Amino acid sequence: MVDPLAEVVTLLQPQAKFSKFVSAAGPWRVRRSEAGQPFYGVVLDGACRLAADGQAPIDLQKGDFVLIPAAYGFTMSSFAPVAEDFNSEPVALPHGEFRLGTQSGPPDVQMLIGYCVFGSPDAALLVSLLPQLLHVRGEDRLTSELSNRLTTLVQLVGDESRAQRPGREVILARLLEVLLIEALRSATGTAASPGLLRGLADERLAVAIRRMHESMTRPWTVAQLAKEAALSRSAFFERFSRAVGIAPMAYLLAWRMAMAKDLLRRKEGGVAEVAERVGYGSASAFSVAFTRHVGLAPTRYAREVDYSHS
Repeated sequence: MVDPLAEVVTLLQPQAKFSKFVSAAGPWRVRRSEAGQPFYGVVLDGACRLAADGQAPIDLQKGDFVLIPAAYGFTMSSFAPVAEDFNSEPVALPHGEFRLGTQSGPPDVQMLIGYCVFGSPDAALLVSLLPQLLHVRGEDRLTSELSNRLTTLVQLVGDESRAQRPGREVILARLLEVLLIEALRSATGTAASPGLLRGLADERLAVAIRRMHESMTRPWTVAQLAKEAALSRSAFFERFSRAVGIAPMAYLLAWRMAMAKDLLRRKEGGVAEVAERVGYGSASAFSVAFTRHVGLAPTRYAREVDYSHS
C-alpha cells in the first residue's frame, strides 16, 4: 500500500542543518524570527514554554519534541515572568553548550534545538501540507510501540549531543532526520492544523488520499474520489478542503506536479513518459499544465535544473 506521508517526507529530503545544546535557569526569554526555516527542539530535561506566532502557547516537558516546519516567529521562555521586550543572549560554555538566564547553579531545562532544511525545490508546497506546529508529548503518545521508538530516539539524541565522540555531527544529523519523520508520523492522529496529516487522520478522507497516490494516472474526478471516501460529492469536497486546506483536485494537481518535477530532475524519461507517469494522456496537455503551474515548460525546467547542478 502506498503511504502518502512517506512519499511527502521522501520528497522533502529533511536534513539537520544546525543544532546546539542549550540549558537555562531562572527568568529567560528568547525571541526568534527566522523566515521559513524549519525549527525543531527536543526537551532533554526540565520544562519551558513555547509561543509560536498564530498559535496558543504550549508547555514543553521532558521528552517532548516540537517541529515548526516553516518558522516565521516564535518565543521560548521560562515559566518565570519576563518582560515582553526582553531577549536573553545565550552565553557559550565549554564543549559547545549554550546557557540562558542565570549562569550559575543547576539548569531548569536542557534542550537540543536547531534548524533543519528540506532539500526539495518543492519544499514550500510540501510544507504547506504539514501542520504549522507539531508537538509530540513525551508522556502522551499514540501507542506503546511508537512511544518506545520516540523515547529511544530522544534519548539517543540527548546522549549524542552531550558526548564528544568522533563523528558526532554526522550521527546527530541522522538521528534528527529519523526523529523528524517519526514525529510527523505520530501526528496523523492528532488535532493538527489543516494539511495532509489532518486529512490522513480522517478515515474516509485517508482512503481517497491513498487512492490518489496509489493511482495517480487515473483521470480522477471529485465524484469518483467522493465515492472512494463513501461520501456525497458536496460533503467530500467540503470535508477535504477543510481538513487538508486545499480542494481535492488542487491537491491532486500539486502532487502530480511535484512528482513530475522530481522525475524531470532525476532524468527519469522524456516529457511524454513523465506525462504518462503522472496521469496525463498526452505530452501537450501535460506541458500546458506544467508550464501554467511551474512557470517553465518541462523541457526548459529539466535543462535549467541540469545546468544549476553542473
